[in-house]
Amino acid sequence: MTRSGTDPEIAPGDDETAAIESFRDALESVERPIVTASDVATHLAVSQSTANDLLERLVAADEVSRVDVGNDPVVFYARRWADSTRRERVVPFPDRHEIVVDHPDQFTRAQLSQFARLDTTNGNAGYVYEVRREDVWAAPHDSFSRLRSTVREVLGGEEPTFEEWMESQWNRARQFTLRTHEDGYTVLEAESDSLMGNVAREELGDEHLHAPIDDDTSWVVEGAEAEIKRLLYDTGYPVRDERDLDEGDDLDVSIHLELRPYQRDWVDRFLDAGSGVLVGPAGSGKTVAALGVVAALELETLVLVPSRELAGQWHEELLRHTDLAPADVGEYHGGTKDVRPVTIATYQIASMDRHRGLFDSRRWGLIVYDEAHQVPAPVNRLTTDLQGRHRLGLTASPVREDDLERDIYTLIGPPIGTDWDALFEAGFVEEPAVEIRYVPWRDEAAKSEYGDASRHRQRQLAATNPAKIDAVRDALAERPDANALVFVEYLDQGDALAEALDVPFISGETPHAERASLFQAFRRGDLETLIVSRVGDEGIDLPNAELGIVASGLGGSRRQGTQRAGRTMRPSGNAEVVVLATQGSREEDFALQQMHHLASKGVPVTERTLAD
Repeated sequence: MTRSGTDPEIAPGDDETAAIESFRDALESVERPIVTASDVATHLAVSQSTANDLLERLVAADEVSRVDVGNDPVVFYARRWADSTRRERVVPFPDRHEIVVDHPDQFTRAQLSQFARLDTTNGNAGYVYEVRREDVWAAPHDSFSRLRSTVREVLGGEEPTFEEWMESQWNRARQFTLRTHEDGYTVLEAESDSLMGNVAREELGDEHLHAPIDDDTSWVVEGAEAEIKRLLYDTGYPVRDERDLDEGDDLDVSIHLELRPYQRDWVDRFLDAGSGVLVGPAGSGKTVAALGVVAALELETLVLVPSRELAGQWHEELLRHTDLAPADVGEYHGGTKDVRPVTIATYQIASMDRHRGLFDSRRWGLIVYDEAHQVPAPVNRLTTDLQGRHRLGLTASPVREDDLERDIYTLIGPPIGTDWDALFEAGFVEEPAVEIRYVPWRDEAAKSEYGDASRHRQRQLAATNPAKIDAVRDALAERPDANALVFVEYLDQGDALAEALDVPFISGETPHAERASLFQAFRRGDLETLIVSRVGDEGIDLPNAELGIVASGLGGSRRQGTQRAGRTMRPSGNAEVVVLATQGSREEDFALQQMHHLASKGVPVTERTLAD
């Protein structure tokens, strides 16, 4: 409604809630996170003086901050809403393809997850969802009208600009299709001869397409399907893969577990799409959901994993949670080579030419890619040529420093995920507290050596700062009853910590049998502390880890930071991650960079400088 300067909603004596609502209405109207007094006056149809009074009241109440930008008008932005109002509020920003939501309920989150991705949260009540073209392409709807209905339900009405852009993206995802010709070879079909000539033929070469069959259909070079999908995806045209691949041999299997609601949603969305990548935090039960997919399809399955330890864990999970007999499950890697109706193999083995014939000869109905962010690597991507009717990827973080995360979805399938913050709130996954601790140098001599060293040497010196030994000991002493993992990058540092703390150190040099025995002792509670190198970053299931201490490795990827913190993300316990960064070194920036992804997911990240 139109308001005046005497409107009781913004009268000087009124409560702060009405004033905040007025301010929020002004933010929504200008579609910016900041406003001027003139913006507020125009939106509320009040005088400049009345608008200034309103804003000054909110500044005095610590609800709004003001910034004087010199000769430009003073701008105002919101500080917090949680103490002022608890109602859900959805504000779309069509030009930025973003939706800002305060206090979203579970239903709203579920609806948003169908066409948007949680980008950031302020850790309090505000959430920023990004609608990417990839999210629209992969939306689990059979028509755009159904997707539009979901969008309108979330936004509370029509949003023409948003809807027009989403419809254009929806249509782009339905312009090219790979099909099996009646003579058995693969063809690429376009929705028009213009698309085939101006897009496909421009982007693809003779190594991808033979001569055209007709104006909108081309014969595909055998083995070029994955590259065609990647190249057209990069151009903005995802390809539907409707080839008549072998269904795979039947497998009689059922699961003993009751899936959580979001896990059931993952399974249903995968079955609708036929392929996809489950994206969720460690501890959210992606493996259990994958078992649900295996039971739903009832087809022979190949599971690809990065390590023998993870192969063993999959073997145990399959026998524990399904009615498969031991004779139905095999492992194929450097330790054993046993192909069964359900086979777990390492990426390394499955990529080797001398083993590929064996895997190709089996009629796999499902191929599971665990730690799917590894698939785009040059060697691992060879496994995507293996024939399987359905492809399922699992990853906690698809982020790659080489920007090849898009290849995960072109090689396997579209992302299928759940709002991390919703899992924290519902209690399915423990929300860890992360603290970055800045550790001083041991002495001036160590600090000087760092200053005189090369860039590479500086990284090593900061990572292995001897003062971190006491910092690790202090962190462990603060949680004497916690099961703790200490992560290191350098073997010498791992050995030094193991000697100082009198605890085992597991690295890539540790024999597999000894490694498995130590991990099992940690799971049983016989060992309270383990020091691990990168072998602990991915896939190892240590559900009783309550404390993670990152002693070094901050020069690694954002994904690595997420994985290490993820070792403590489980449904129960008091999870905590302590990140040690040498004060005055580049580790300070690396620590913030690694933890930014977690912070954007709603995980609280704090900082503290340790005393000299």
